[in-house]
Amino acid sequence: MDRILLKDIFYLQRSSEEEGLWGYDLLIEGNRVAKIDKNIDFRPGETDRVIDCSRHVVVPGFVNTHHHFYQTLTRNIPAVQNAELFDWLVYLYEVWKHIGDESVYYSSLMAMGELLKTGCTTSTDHHYLYPQGFQGDLMGLQFKAAETLGMRFSPTRGSMSLSKKDGGLPPDTVVQTEEEILRDSERVIQRYHDGGEFSMRKVVLAPCSPFSVTEELMKESVQLARRYGVRLHTHVAETFDENDFCLEVYGRRPLKLMEDTGFIGEDTFYAHGIHFNDDELKVLAETGTHIAHCPSSNMRLGSGICRVAEMLPMEINVALAVDGSASNDSSDMLGELRNALLLQRVKYGAAALGTRDVFRMASENGAKLLGYRKIGKLEKGYAADMAIFDVHKLEYTGALSDPLAALIFSGYNHGTDYTIVNGRLAVEHGRLTGFPEEELVEKGNQIARDLLSRV
Repeated sequence: MDRILLKDIFYLQRSSEEEGLWGYDLLIEGNRVAKIDKNIDFRPGETDRVIDCSRHVVVPGFVNTHHHFYQTLTRNIPAVQNAELFDWLVYLYEVWKHIGDESVYYSSLMAMGELLKTGCTTSTDHHYLYPQGFQGDLMGLQFKAAETLGMRFSPTRGSMSLSKKDGGLPPDTVVQTEEEILRDSERVIQRYHDGGEFSMRKVVLAPCSPFSVTEELMKESVQLARRYGVRLHTHVAETFDENDFCLEVYGRRPLKLMEDTGFIGEDTFYAHGIHFNDDELKVLAETGTHIAHCPSSNMRLGSGICRVAEMLPMEINVALAVDGSASNDSSDMLGELRNALLLQRVKYGAAALGTRDVFRMASENGAKLLGYRKIGKLEKGYAADMAIFDVHKLEYTGALSDPLAALIFSGYNHGTDYTIVNGRLAVEHGRLTGFPEEELVEKGNQIARDLLSRV
């Protein structure tokens, strides 16, 4: 069994509830935390590793609860830099309809690479785009990318069935029939889903949104997911336009539509959740439904401010997400903590949210949302998933009276020195261990150019 000893840790944050530890060691055996103590007696064997952490803050690996990996190829496009969601989508669908297997694989590497390098060890992805003519196993390509980089991965089998001709937003060329969607959803669950405690592969079912699928597909997806015991995900209450669409097409607000289809509950998480009213917040609390909060994307698209400071006291489980890279333009997980903190203060005041609150959202709350019981904390027996930041650098100088808060309030380079997932080094000295970064940069830019040239 391979072992890693983190030696003389400057500051170790085991969970959001506990005080940080100064000068402790942490021993990893296999894929689990084996011991946390001072001066652990350790005689390294041939395959063991000792890492000097006397300059470092060590925290549980972050959990990213909503993303669209393929969008890393369409960041910062001038035509939609200032667009709101619906106009942004209509333009970009015409680019995304050209995505193929190479695009899916490399964009997944790009997104997960950025996440790993900014402290994220577990991520989901919401891939709902299945262009006509796409050959091959799309989710298989994503799992291959996750295995290559060493990321714990719980993607969603997304779907769209409602195209422009049916009153939806996406073009006909990127939607599937409901029969195709349900058949492939069952296939990927059977082939890839592992419900184990330390699973590296979990599958979620995720009809894209109320304006891109039918009510019937929502119901069928709920039944299929619950038959196999997998989670459910979709976009809900992201914009006022979505509320208006649902009232016009379905005669109900988005959350009422979710209730009527059964798409709600402890096994369900919604992306965004900005425009809920007071009664709807009570429904979320009563049903145990989770929220994946995406502050950077919400600011980028001018969508609004999620009521996180009101949700948390109601015991609504709010986790954190970077969202797609065309509405955030990065996959900077540590940066997302900072934006979550500051955005709430814009609306609710300086005491609205503290650093421990956003830290909990990014770790323990994310683990709960995705149904993991042994990640999100660093305790004996928990998964050896952790982010290790060197804070003895210029940008943190003067900020180390509270090292955890220093990561969120201070700094400008959000990269880890090491990221460990399931007991293995995925980032070492700030570089990915699973794939050459220079090759990824060159290939990603080439694919992005090719996509835009086809519009």
